Amino acid sequence: MEHQLWNSIVALLAEVDKPLSATAFDFSDERIVEVWYWAVINDRPVSWACQRRHWPLPLRRRRLPSDATMSRRLRSASVLALLKRLQRRVTAPPKPGLFWMIDGKPLVIGGCSKDKQAGYGRAAGGKAKGYKVHALIGSDGSLAAWRIAPMNKDERVMAKRLLQESDIQGYVVADSNYDSNKLHEVCVRKGNLQLVTPRRYGPYRSTGHRKQSPGRLRSMALLENPFAEFGQRLLQDRAEIERRFGHCSNWGGGLNGLPAWVRTYRRVHRWVQAKLVLTALKRQLNSRTYAA
Repeated sequence: MEHQLWNSIVALLAEVDKPLSATAFDFSDERIVEVWYWAVINDRPVSWACQRRHWPLPLRRRRLPSDATMSRRLRSASVLALLKRLQRRVTAPPKPGLFWMIDGKPLVIGGCSKDKQAGYGRAAGGKAKGYKVHALIGSDGSLAAWRIAPMNKDERVMAKRLLQESDIQGYVVADSNYDSNKLHEVCVRKGNLQLVTPRRYGPYRSTGHRKQSPGRLRSMALLENPFAEFGQRLLQDRAEIERRFGHCSNWGGGLNGLPAWVRTYRRVHRWVQAKLVLTALKRQLNSRTYAA
């Protein structure tokens, strides 16, 4: 599977649009990205991928950049842009959808870590230190938008940013933690977008004297009426996002956590981005295998 994934990355790099401007570097942006993905696929640091003995025999004659070169080039604007184009090519929705799910997945690190950019907040089963990946996912597993934030960042704040930057329509389903008039109002302003979420403090309760967003009132009408089968079915289908997050971590090269060499926001974002790409490619490879 590792060789299949890496070959898929190489093939995609040949297809992704790249600027035609000349470069004075010894290694092209594509070569830097290839070495980076070889390290991520094998769950190893970049320094490991810079050594020839860790590559397959047919590829050991190729020149490899040094660890310092990789560190410098992975921060360059051209390489970052190439990584982003590659990620969008693999994970972007292939066609417009009408059903979307939004949630966050904790990425826990050790409590003794000196990473000052990590946060201490709520995770599964209690409190933890680390980061959280916030994602807006379609029913087919495609990513309309995603972001990394410290663990203590409010999920509703991150959801607002995801909804503002995405170009989607239809229904966005979330759990009760996303029940917010401000978040509903974002969907109303975008038009053709309805947030469906149960109320934080339980259904069939008074809304008080505060002005309610039309989107929140619509969500309440979908879920709190005598014939709420459609709204309740939307909430049941929201469990699909938990399975999608599970697919990211239930295989050897998946997003099983943040290794010791992945710290600070920049490295965490780059690592998670690569893991999301590899998970999507793995799903596509399995689909083609089964169809054959």
